[in-house]
Amino acid sequence: MENANQNSINLNKYISSTGICSRREAEKLIVDGKVTINGKPTKVGNRVFDGDIVKINGQLLKSKPKTLYIAYNKPVGVVCTTDSKERNNIVRAINHTERLFPIGRLDKPSQGLIFLTNDGDIVNKILRAGNNHQKEYLVSVNQPITPDFIQKMGNGIPILGTVTKKCLVEQVSKNSFKIILTQGLNRQIRRMCEYLNYEVTKLVRTRIMNVNLAKLAEGTWRELSEEEMQIIIKMVAASSKTEEASKNTSNKKTSFPKKPKFIPKNNTRFKPNSKRRR
Repeated sequence: MENANQNSINLNKYISSTGICSRREAEKLIVDGKVTINGKPTKVGNRVFDGDIVKINGQLLKSKPKTLYIAYNKPVGVVCTTDSKERNNIVRAINHTERLFPIGRLDKPSQGLIFLTNDGDIVNKILRAGNNHQKEYLVSVNQPITPDFIQKMGNGIPILGTVTKKCLVEQVSKNSFKIILTQGLNRQIRRMCEYLNYEVTKLVRTRIMNVNLAKLAEGTWRELSEEEMQIIIKMVAASSKTEEASKNTSNKKTSFPKKPKFIPKNNTRFKPNSKRRR
């Protein structure tokens, strides 16, 4: 049985390897009864062996297309989603012949470098928490930057129930700074600035890992070079398992000092009801 499994592949992984959808979406297709192997109904956990015929909605599953890795200079207004209901979605903006999906997100009002691919495995490895893959940004704000602002941004800001990791922050001009993050919290830079009473007026991601925005014009894309991909593959080779990473992240709870309760001058606490509940 063990040898047989070595010559097979999990059904949901097999489906996602063709590039038509993610593993999670493949599982849903299986659960919904839309997938067959050799004409027979399937369930989650089934395996595909050499020579098996896999069909979705009666249509033969095509072999995996060429693996693509793309760097795109996203303009402001483009939304990082594959949802066809979103008129300004990133897939429509790129208009590639192959089905691609973005690796991570870049807010609608932000611009700059983002990767897209049809390789679901590398997406997971790059996005997994705890891998410390760098992302660099050039940020403009609505008022002059102070040394105190730079120091506080670099040492960590309390947002979204946690404190951001320490990071490199460097002033570039009177109203702009460079920041290198290894986190990907929701609207992280904007929230950090808001906490210090600054408003972001422009946010450009200039680098992801070893790939720079360089001379890539806004709204255009290029395929990552073989050399760039070799470095990325080496960087994610020791990528931690998703489950381990999520546990490590969720277990790190940050405690904040509680607000002191109001105590009247006579040192008696206010009791809205003299009768206590038992």
